[in-house]
Amino acid sequence: MKTVLITGGAGFIGSHLCDLFLKKGYRVLCLDNFITGSKASIEEHLSDKNFALVEHNITKPIHLSEDVDIILHFASPASPVDYLNYPIQTLKVGSLGTHNSLGLAKAKGARFLLASTSEVYGDPLVHPQTEEYWGNVNPVGPRGVYDEAKRFAEAITMAYHRVHKVDTKIVRIFNTYGPRMRLADGRAIPNFITQALKDNPITIYGDGSQTRSFCYVTDLIDGLFRLVNSGLNDPVNIGNPHELTLKELAEHIKRLTGSRSRIVFKPLPKDDPRQRQPDITLARENLKWLPKVPLEEGLSSTIEWFRKHIK
Repeated sequence: MKTVLITGGAGFIGSHLCDLFLKKGYRVLCLDNFITGSKASIEEHLSDKNFALVEHNITKPIHLSEDVDIILHFASPASPVDYLNYPIQTLKVGSLGTHNSLGLAKAKGARFLLASTSEVYGDPLVHPQTEEYWGNVNPVGPRGVYDEAKRFAEAITMAYHRVHKVDTKIVRIFNTYGPRMRLADGRAIPNFITQALKDNPITIYGDGSQTRSFCYVTDLIDGLFRLVNSGLNDPVNIGNPHELTLKELAEHIKRLTGSRSRIVFKPLPKDDPRQRQPDITLARENLKWLPKVPLEEGLSSTIEWFRKHIK
């Protein structure tokens, strides 16, 4: 039985990775310090003999006696609310946490996958974004703590690959949604659904013309599994290229929830990107991966999960 270590394993994406690897017959070590993760997301696995919870802050060295075959580094605050509340922790997990995780991969001879982000492209001047694009990032703006943490994480990951010959992978994740997102996550879909279900005003920052591309979580997880088992070492975009405006998204959610909410507009936060759409040619050609879940279906599933958990 192979062992996979998932840092940030109690987070939104991390918990879905725990599900997948357990189903595929792996032993899963879930590492989390619960700054933004939730024990409720992994509670069903706590009694599984092939699952172990490691409560640890990855910015401090980790010592594991058992062998590890794969490390998936997903620990990090990932929403603007979180990384604005925890700016230094965000920088530390992207730098020290990635360094510690890579060091463990080197010591164990494990494959390593870094969860990077479309935020490395910043407010892009190229559309759609290909992996060759270097980005347009403000390093000293309020979002810089997340953007630059991930850009550093990519740089040190590639350094470990080139210098220490660690078999590394880098995924640049575009907006992903689905069950287990936190109600107060702060990103567009959780905000809009929570507000719509409560019949509160649906808040759009800016005029709503800025675009995003939303990928359902099961599609992302499938892409991640294909990537970690591939021969690719350079960054790969994983996301749904279907692009829509935030105003269109809000209207979809209002209709699907049957909400009486009105849509209101507030000032756009500093450095908020105007466009975001992945070019997934690399994933399509090399991983044979394409997203399958239509937006309507994914939103309906997510809304039902929120409906059950909202207070």
